[in-house]
Amino acid sequence: MVDPIIGTKRLIKVLIDGGSGLNIMYAKTLDTMGIDQACIRPTGVPFHGVMLGKMETLTFEVAGFHGTYHAILGRLCYVKFMAIPNYTYLKLKMPGPCGVITIDTSF
Repeated sequence: MVDPIIGTKRLIKVLIDGGSGLNIMYAKTLDTMGIDQACIRPTGVPFHGVMLGKMETLTFEVAGFHGTYHAILGRLCYVKFMAIPNYTYLKLKMPGPCGVITIDTSF
């Protein structure tokens, strides 16, 4: 788990899940962030089996049910940031402007 800043809000309990093919955010999280749900659009694609620098944009699927986490960052996030997770040490590494960035878990 990590505590990223998404938009202007710091979210806690965000799961990084290399087994998920989607980045998921829950409708309740959008409400907490003050994002109007009228601004989102449906994709029509079903899903199941969900177990300082340059700004990047991530696309999230919004789930209308309550989850344990505020969001789930899947393989699409890893690809976007060229990140490599290490589940044994609960760390995420990615290239940065001055070398490798290591993100420790907030668990």
